Amino acid sequence: MAEQYGTNMSEGNVVGQLMKFAVPFMISNLVQSLYSVADMFIVGRYAGTYSMSGVNIGGQVTFIITNIVFGLCTGGTVLIAQYRGLGNQEGLKKTIATLMTLMVWASLIMTVVMLALKVPILHLMQTPKESFDEANNYLMVTVIGILFILGYNVFSAILRGMGDSRRPFYFVSIACVTNIILDIWFVGPLDMKAYGAALATIISQALSMLLCVVYLRRHNFPFDFKPSSFRIDKELLRKIFAIGTPSAVQSGVTSFSFAIITVLVNMIGGVEASAAVGVVSKFNGFAIMPAVAMSASISTMSAQNIGAGKWDRALECCKVGTIIAAAISTVIFVIAQTFPEAVLGFFNDDPVMIAYGVKYMRSFCFDYLLVPYVFCLNGLFVGAGHTTFSLINNMLSALILRIPVSLIFSMVLGLELFGVGLGAPAATLGSLVLIIWFYRSGRWRINKVLG
Repeated sequence: MAEQYGTNMSEGNVVGQLMKFAVPFMISNLVQSLYSVADMFIVGRYAGTYSMSGVNIGGQVTFIITNIVFGLCTGGTVLIAQYRGLGNQEGLKKTIATLMTLMVWASLIMTVVMLALKVPILHLMQTPKESFDEANNYLMVTVIGILFILGYNVFSAILRGMGDSRRPFYFVSIACVTNIILDIWFVGPLDMKAYGAALATIISQALSMLLCVVYLRRHNFPFDFKPSSFRIDKELLRKIFAIGTPSAVQSGVTSFSFAIITVLVNMIGGVEASAAVGVVSKFNGFAIMPAVAMSASISTMSAQNIGAGKWDRALECCKVGTIIAAAISTVIFVIAQTFPEAVLGFFNDDPVMIAYGVKYMRSFCFDYLLVPYVFCLNGLFVGAGHTTFSLINNMLSALILRIPVSLIFSMVLGLELFGVGLGAPAATLGSLVLIIWFYRSGRWRINKVLG
């Protein structure tokens, strides 16, 4: 029965429930981040800075696509969580079927469109000519395998909404080991460079998704994966888009702003600067993971509690999660400020690349002191369905602060990559000011999903 799957997070000890959900989710995302870290590390050791630059630029494009779909899945996660808290099994089943069908169609459309536009996009990003072929090869493989990338993210979104963060961790751990083994083989002895790194990632993502399907079919999951079950409920699709579109646009705008940063970096320092920023972005994936995990956990737990009418419990969950995320992020900030050369040198010993990377990391890492508050409070708002506020806030911070600050401090004031890195904390600080205003206004206490 469907009601036997997942966890009811509207009951029990708040700290215990939050950590029980957040820790596996955090570890799962840390392990998933090893995909891209393994790509960059092994490519850096075997193929050099040209291939590292190609992986960074090609990965940026894929990152934009994945983040948009991941943002859209937020609508499904919130709906599933609130139906779970409310005990509405029929709504739960129909939402899962609609989200699964949407994922299949979205992946097919994106694959066709991106195969046609990948070369013009790479030219638009000012990809250095030395790394253009590498970026093109990396992007081609990831676009062809986008069904598997999106599939894993959709499964994760569904399971999170049902209160299950452990199964995705099991599957992604197996896939991560597979990815590292294939990376070493493809990029090392077979000398496939960026193409091999992308191929290893897609094969591993496919394994992760297929393992998830096999397991769920055998364990009372409320979707049987039969062709006849892939159907769309128009009203639920409308709700998914109503809740998820702001998050999708928000994720897209954030990713786009970082793509603009990549263009700026390519103009400032070429291949070595591009490779350096790519390395820092991989470290950043780990650095913000505690805040991301807590945000997603707060979103799911608060959605279930709001669905059950327990607003104060949802708020308590947010407070606890924010304290934990902020404590961990402060430690990571200290590491980034103290040992930037060691972090960059781990991937590649090119002194020019390391010098660029140190400048960028020194300013960028101040973001780690701010993101826990932004992410965790946003998680609370999203749990109540206030994704439109998150969208507006994010667009303002990304377009009005991140890009202009990076441009002014890097190009006008001549601070180069140190100036580029200042854009991230500036944008997050501006976002936090609006978030505090929205919280103090009390408007977040209106349930926009089922209310």
